[in-house]
Amino acid sequence: MSLPRPNPRFLARTKGMFTSQIRSYAAPGEGTVPPAKKRYVPTSGTYPLGFKVGSAHVGVKASNTRFDDLALIASDTPCAGAAVFTTNKFQAAPVTVSRDMLKKRKGEGVRAVIVNSGCANAVTGRGGIEDAISMGKVTDKCFIEDNNGEDDLKGSRSIVMSTGVIGQRLPIEKITSKISAAYYNLGSTHEHWLGTARAICTTDTFPKLMSKTFTLPSTQVEYHIAGMTKGAGMIHPNMATLLGVICTDAPIAAYALRQALISATSKSFNSISIDGDTSTNDTLAILANGAAGGQPVASTETQDFHAFQEVLTDFASDLAKLVVRDGEGATKFVTIRVTNAATYKDAHRVASTIARSPLVKTALYGKDANWGRILCATGYAEGVDSVIPEETSVSFIPTDGSEELKLLVNGEPEQVDEERAAKILEAEDLEINVRLSENKGYKEEAVFWTCDFSHEYVTINGDYRT
Repeated sequence: MSLPRPNPRFLARTKGMFTSQIRSYAAPGEGTVPPAKKRYVPTSGTYPLGFKVGSAHVGVKASNTRFDDLALIASDTPCAGAAVFTTNKFQAAPVTVSRDMLKKRKGEGVRAVIVNSGCANAVTGRGGIEDAISMGKVTDKCFIEDNNGEDDLKGSRSIVMSTGVIGQRLPIEKITSKISAAYYNLGSTHEHWLGTARAICTTDTFPKLMSKTFTLPSTQVEYHIAGMTKGAGMIHPNMATLLGVICTDAPIAAYALRQALISATSKSFNSISIDGDTSTNDTLAILANGAAGGQPVASTETQDFHAFQEVLTDFASDLAKLVVRDGEGATKFVTIRVTNAATYKDAHRVASTIARSPLVKTALYGKDANWGRILCATGYAEGVDSVIPEETSVSFIPTDGSEELKLLVNGEPEQVDEERAAKILEAEDLEINVRLSENKGYKEEAVFWTCDFSHEYVTINGDYRT
């Protein structure tokens, strides 16, 4: 029995499909920032006093022969520290080690954050724990002279982070042998901060770095806050492979710092989604050394604390948005605003469900105003009581300031202008507004940030490990 001959037209089409999957993104190790992303990379900054940062090349991944992949962020003096971590049950070794360190120290006397990219040190057993401890110990040794040789008997002073491939052991000797190089490369210039932000990247196409100044109600002292983050895939709360480090020279005590970070994370890094996958390594840390002076903020009941909490929430939100803008293969930055919910939790769950829907994300990539997919995701959000189908409304909010495009009003479909819808979806930025009810007592609102799914997302993740 002879097999039928292939259709030449089919072969031509499939050949085009496969050749079109040649990489067109900036893969790790290429160091190229796409032209469209360059506007998100700062050319200057105002950085917190008493902090220095540096990086070094290790070559954790064999393919990386020239770009720094070890980062060190350090305070000149022991400072307050706090962190939030992934809720994934398979928690990476550095997550376990860093959490234990902060708990033992009660967030006090922290000196540094050491980060390697290229390998996550996740699901690596007892050996992985030993490697993470080793990274912390070697980093601590760099600061022995600064501590006058004193040991407060509370263990390590370093937060450890790793990012990259899961299930592989770190080349720990290569890493620890280069920690001293990162230490000697420490500096406080913008170039130091930008280079360090670049060293923690994996599939990111640009380094994510921000800085700003602020004041507190009780003083005219000018304080500084700076932060770097990485992440482009495996991003979804809780926490949203994402790492982040924030530093401030404001005098925030350890307990207050932790409470501010937990609150800020809820409306920033726990309100973003790229692909619906929660990493094993997610860690967001903050250090506060008080180097700018002023009275310590120790109570969570003061005006200064509430002002700092607001500053941190806004700052963390802006940092988190950079992660979404660099979503793997993403072409759109999408704000999902859910209003008129009975509780914030309801609004947040609906927004989160819409944000991780593959059908919504592919429709956005295809510039298709398929609001039925948005409505479908709204309806299957788990544990939500605020959705009233006959009172639900959905609309697109254009970025050019023009009138919203109503798609569904009080459960009734609108006559959609498809031409205008397509034009709105041509833009890089888009806001989707979902109103859950007309109940005047339902006043809660939540905002989520996400991106679309493109062909490149599949390509990037299809060959990530190799």
